[in-house]
Amino acid sequence: MSLNVYLFITKPYCECCKREEEKSMVFHANITSNLWEVAENVGIYKCVWKPREIGIIKAGDLISPLSDGLEKLKSNPEYYKKFNSTNGWGLYENFVPWIERYLQACIDYPDAIIEI
Repeated sequence: MSLNVYLFITKPYCECCKREEEKSMVFHANITSNLWEVAENVGIYKCVWKPREIGIIKAGDLISPLSDGLEKLKSNPEYYKKFNSTNGWGLYENFVPWIERYLQACIDYPDAIIEI
């Protein structure tokens, strides 16, 4: 099982009449759900897996929690590595760069809508 994260922006389909909007995907990332325990222990599980449950809809709302989580992950790798999946499908070493990419996308597209 895996987590798929999408960021979408909307833009007017017709610049002159602005009647219809076009939805455009600006970011997609997939990662194994086996990393839920690492995310939970760093305090970003709901932000990443279930953002709408805590009122997060736009990518800009994730910048602070993802930045904080990333800082924690990087400051104590040995601690967070102990939450690696025992089957090898969910490792700290894969999660950190994934969070970095997701955070950068949130910075680049703060008004994008998050879809999980």
